[in-house]
Amino acid sequence: MLELGIDLTSPAGWLPLVFALIMAMSMVAYVILDGYDLGVGILLRQTSDLSEKDSMIASIGPFWDANETWLVLGVGVLLVAFPLAHGVILGALYLPVAVMLAALTLRGVAFDFRVKAKAPYRPWWDRAFYAGSLLASWSQGFMLGQLIIGFQNTTTGNVFSAVIGIALIAAYRLLGASWLIMKTEGALQLKAVEWAKRSLWLTALGVVAISIGTPWASPRIFEKWFSFPNVIMLLPIPLMTLVLFLVISRSLNRLPSRLHAGNQYGAAVPFMASIGIFLLSSYGLGYSLFPWLVIDKLNFWQAASSPEALLVIFYGVAVVFPVIIAYTAFAYRVFWGKSTAPQY
Repeated sequence: MLELGIDLTSPAGWLPLVFALIMAMSMVAYVILDGYDLGVGILLRQTSDLSEKDSMIASIGPFWDANETWLVLGVGVLLVAFPLAHGVILGALYLPVAVMLAALTLRGVAFDFRVKAKAPYRPWWDRAFYAGSLLASWSQGFMLGQLIIGFQNTTTGNVFSAVIGIALIAAYRLLGASWLIMKTEGALQLKAVEWAKRSLWLTALGVVAISIGTPWASPRIFEKWFSFPNVIMLLPIPLMTLVLFLVISRSLNRLPSRLHAGNQYGAAVPFMASIGIFLLSSYGLGYSLFPWLVIDKLNFWQAASSPEALLVIFYGVAVVFPVIIAYTAFAYRVFWGKSTAPQY
């Protein structure tokens, strides 16, 4: 960070970097882990079979609320470690944030009430769960689009953000369908393969849109990607992303014949490859934006709290962060394997 005049050997230099890394890891973990259960919620309207809907809900039951812990951690770090950026970002995103919170609340209420609801009323809660999942996904995509363009409140910027919102819905559908391929069996598993196929290339278009839009958001970002030799060194990122899309496509085309024969080999490939795409996309986005929280306006060090405050917060995060990781790993280990529909 020599060009910014930052001394990384002092707490004022390295602490903002540490918190930026924790915040980035938390948000990537949230997008992946909550992304698949939002995707399952979006897919809930694709089947009319109540037992299949129960199986879909059961597949995310042990995980969905804990997945949102990562969102709380990421936003919490933004609030306490980067208060100036917190005010700027949430001030610019007040409406989509409100929509997201309302949608996530609706999902939580619907998830709990559908379990106790009598059969005639359960479809109403299914629709509420679907609506909450759809709105939460779109609002997150809209916020991502605004982050990429530096929170410019223009018609072009808002249209771009809305398109990214639609693309994120498709990406979450892909994650959700891939999760169901891995976690379910029978007719529902075969349906999930078809749902994943429909979402795959729309997701690819969304990745392309972000890849094109991000460099044009700032001359700095354009130079980071397309100056020599950076363009050669960074070429593996889009190439590996393309390879993963092709791997998913090939796997989805081969899976139906295997599943009909009772062979589950390769059922986890679409989900794992989808995670790889999200990780590569997140890395590319992080590389583009670093070290800016608001492109060309506010960087980590300008937005950070005082070094004394960050040091106190650091001790707390040093305890909480590993605990959340350990709990997440333990939960997935305990509830891994095929899910079964609950008995009412």
